[in-house]
Amino acid sequence: MAELGETPKGSRVHVAFFGLRNAGKSTLVNAFTGQDIAIVSDVAGTTTDPVSKAMEILPLGPCLVTDTAGLDDTGALGEMRVEKTLRVLSTTDIAVWVAGDGEESGAEARARFDAECRRRGVTVLEYRRGDSVEALKTKIASVKLADVPPGLLDGLAKAGDRVVCVCPIDESAPKGRLILPQVQLIRECLDIGAWCAVCQPRELPDVLRSVRCDLVVTDSQAFGEVRDAVKVMPDGARPSLTSFSILFARQKGDLAEYLKGLDAIRSLKDGDRVLVAEGCTHHRQCNDIGTVKIPKALSRMSGRKLEFSFASGGSFGLEDGSRPALVVHCGGCMLTRREVMRRIAVCREADVPVVNYGMLLAAAHGLRGVMPNGLVDP
Repeated sequence: MAELGETPKGSRVHVAFFGLRNAGKSTLVNAFTGQDIAIVSDVAGTTTDPVSKAMEILPLGPCLVTDTAGLDDTGALGEMRVEKTLRVLSTTDIAVWVAGDGEESGAEARARFDAECRRRGVTVLEYRRGDSVEALKTKIASVKLADVPPGLLDGLAKAGDRVVCVCPIDESAPKGRLILPQVQLIRECLDIGAWCAVCQPRELPDVLRSVRCDLVVTDSQAFGEVRDAVKVMPDGARPSLTSFSILFARQKGDLAEYLKGLDAIRSLKDGDRVLVAEGCTHHRQCNDIGTVKIPKALSRMSGRKLEFSFASGGSFGLEDGSRPALVVHCGGCMLTRREVMRRIAVCREADVPVVNYGMLLAAAHGLRGVMPNGLVDP
């Protein structure tokens, strides 16, 4: 979870530095960031794991800069380091190849790197030892990213609209603060000039009676209570409805693919395994949404005795070739759009349906369906 004053890494442009051992990657990263974030030595293979630093590169904006291990590492341990370095490409928007001396010996590593970048659609820049660091920053800042995610409220709210955010404060809510999706939605309302109110589910009926509201965005776990409050509003005064998780799924994922996953629930059988995947790691509460509420809701909806496995953070759970009957994925607020779309592609290639937390919980609470624009029919 990002600190309150930081842009979360899922909303940053990811810039990663690659090359052979002793090419000067760590020296360049330190000069690029203006800080000693990476250990530098003359020993080949000093960097063994990716090291990242958040910074601003204007006019590109907030970025995450990552140093990586050399792609020509050898031996069983070296190949593990190479694989870990190549996995960084799954979240990389701009890759910088740091060219050192004696590149001929690393031709195979460079070819492997180039092939992975082409396959993933990653922009590649090249830096040679002695080139200007400031010139590199300028070059990076001028890159036009092909896959820029839309705003959370694009097409759903505009300047002057009134948005109500329903934020339950229960045993799973962090003490003294809102969770990241709630904070980002409130910030987007401010950015587009929309009026924003925040309340708990029990307060929503009073809010709807007292002010005109265009859109209600709720925590998915409160869909039932929020739906009841919205449905009693008279025609013409009834606001649109969605959830934080669905808005993030719409921004970073593929709603059409998630809708297919929702339909696939009807085909589940006794003994099927379901993978519940989250993009962040956090302390599990006694009534945790991923490990408790989602399994309960899915078992009730399907009427089946299901097996569940769980993945969080950088580990998705399908990379090992396993094939669950269904993947249920969080909204991905801590992940980049590139990483969420990669995970969806992995599911598609494995012929495994995938559905989003919010969409599943909407259906579990009896809402009629999620429309292609992300709004929910109460």
